Amino acid sequence: MNIEPSLQIKYDELKKYLSSLNSVAVAYSSGVDSTFLLKTAVDTLPRDNVLALTAKSHSFPKRELNESIEFCKSENIRQIVFESEELSIDGFSNNPPDRCYICKKELFSKIKGIADENNINAVVEGSNADDINDYRPGMRAVSELEILSPLKKVGLTKDEIRALSKQLGLKTWNKQPFACLSSRFVYGEKITVQKLDMIDKSEQLLLDLGFKQVRVRIHNDVARIEVLPNETERVMQFKDTINSKLKEYGFRYVTLDLGGYRTGSMNDSLNI
Repeated sequence: MNIEPSLQIKYDELKKYLSSLNSVAVAYSSGVDSTFLLKTAVDTLPRDNVLALTAKSHSFPKRELNESIEFCKSENIRQIVFESEELSIDGFSNNPPDRCYICKKELFSKIKGIADENNINAVVEGSNADDINDYRPGMRAVSELEILSPLKKVGLTKDEIRALSKQLGLKTWNKQPFACLSSRFVYGEKITVQKLDMIDKSEQLLLDLGFKQVRVRIHNDVARIEVLPNETERVMQFKDTINSKLKEYGFRYVTLDLGGYRTGSMNDSLNI
């Protein structure tokens, strides 16, 4: 691969670190970071020493689950898909500010259990160096359960992971960032299966219409659509389709956020 020297150093450090773990279970969501981490692990360690673990739940879109399965099959990676229904966790559906912590504590506890059953030494997840500055209460669970974050440890940023993914020929190198569907709710609004389904269908519609980066935030019966600023005008080209379909899915009102897409916009309601 043709990698710039400074990035090659980080990549080599990552492989050295993974090699030192001997065997790993990768928390795999089919996103940019976890796909790169999984690929690097299977390229570094004996194939039987790498296990991909993917949670199936209402907060995880079917397209992401299917992509994870397809990737593991194409790379001949051992994968276990397990049920992890966040809505059954006490307190989660009330959507408190530490919702992500509640979910991740349960999720990674299950992952650790599966890893132990398969005689895997370490559980790793795909947080990167950019995540340090974001509000991510789920990282407290990662720390408490001693889950490892190799990409963060070697200082790889999102852009660097994309660059390395492109060099490795991974289709995910330019994939849109993704967060679980529960992150589309304003804190304090109850999370339900019906509303998660409304969001999933709405975002899939926008993706099918060709929008590259989308979020459909939910405020009771109001859909607040976020797209990239340069795609805002395109929304108006499909306004009738978007309006009618989202109302068919269950929204009463359909709005467009003029501020455009931004990660963690629901955190605006918190004093952090």
